[in-house]
Amino acid sequence: MGKGGYSVVFEATNKQTNIKYAVKEITRANMKREDEVALRQEIEILGAMNHHHVVKLVDFYEDKDKYYVVLELLAGGELFDRIVQKTTYSEKEARDLINVLFRAMKYIHDHRVCHRDLKPENLLLSSTKDDADVKIADFGFAKRTNGFSLTTQCGSPGYIAPEILEKKKYGLPSDMWSLGVITYILLGGYPPFHDDRDQAALFRKIRKGVFRFHPQYWDHISDEAKDLIKGLLTLDMEKRITIDEALEHPWVSMYLY
Repeated sequence: MGKGGYSVVFEATNKQTNIKYAVKEITRANMKREDEVALRQEIEILGAMNHHHVVKLVDFYEDKDKYYVVLELLAGGELFDRIVQKTTYSEKEARDLINVLFRAMKYIHDHRVCHRDLKPENLLLSSTKDDADVKIADFGFAKRTNGFSLTTQCGSPGYIAPEILEKKKYGLPSDMWSLGVITYILLGGYPPFHDDRDQAALFRKIRKGVFRFHPQYWDHISDEAKDLIKGLLTLDMEKRITIDEALEHPWVSMYLY
């Protein structure tokens, strides 16, 4: 189904039940010691998760040559591909998806886990027919945290929070920033911070935290949606809205026709 740096993902079928799964096969010889530690940490965190909108870890095996991570198989592909296909979501479609995503993130944050790599490529859809049945996947960077205890610089360039780039201690609010970027993309059809040619320039824009709602793309979007995005893309991580506050926000909680 796909290949990574030292892994291959296969579709596999349980011979007793005929249920299909995704199996990530990881070659141990190619892994550094810290990669093995990170994998076991990912398995521990994901194994403790039990939520409909978090990808389910089914089993984990190892032998002298390889690790095998068995996950539920999701047929809808990445949210990233759906966004490219649709270009933009209506407010109703975006709200339905964001509501599901936020509720899953509340479950994760209530377990004091910071995902640290939220992006459309790591949000998988259960089917090709439902744009809102999304599941959070890829916990490779996930870490348990209390307060602002994390220091590792990680994440994906367009979605990384400014405090990580500033090399500050950080925590759960960094996920909220990434959710802000995702929400902006769903409604606007393009990222709030981007520079295709110069990553250093992109990071400078993120550290400044300055973004715009360009009228040609945003005039038809409600003030409530823009207010939510502003709360999520707040530069000061201590003033950024939490997942509980996001779920209570009028745009998330109201029904859009």
